[in-house]
Amino acid sequence: MATTQVETVSTGADKAKLGVAIALVIGALAAFYLLGRQGAVAQWGALVLGLAAAFVVFMTAEAGKELAAFGRDAWKEVKKVVWPTRKESLQMTLYVFGFVVVMALFLFATDKTLEWVLYDLVLGWKH
Repeated sequence: MATTQVETVSTGADKAKLGVAIALVIGALAAFYLLGRQGAVAQWGALVLGLAAAFVVFMTAEAGKELAAFGRDAWKEVKKVVWPTRKESLQMTLYVFGFVVVMALFLFATDKTLEWVLYDLVLGWKH
């Protein structure tokens, strides 16, 4: 029996892009903490710029392109979903609450019946 294997081709340039993106994230975090004395604007500016640069570099790599394609495909599938109307949602919610109440009453009655049978009839303990 032959098995088919799917191999992902990852070029050196893609690996380098991912490495640069990781380095940019680490650099942005380091800059955020090292610029503590420069003020919040410098800290947050360095963090946002570094993360934005890392995102741009990541999106140019094959992994980023695949992630973007996955996101587009997922959004297309979400658009195909037929969402329930407000009335249907309200009805189903009420059905669930009703079922929960009925089950709570059933379990309470079962518990009290077993308690009565075991403690009062079998063991003879009166409450």
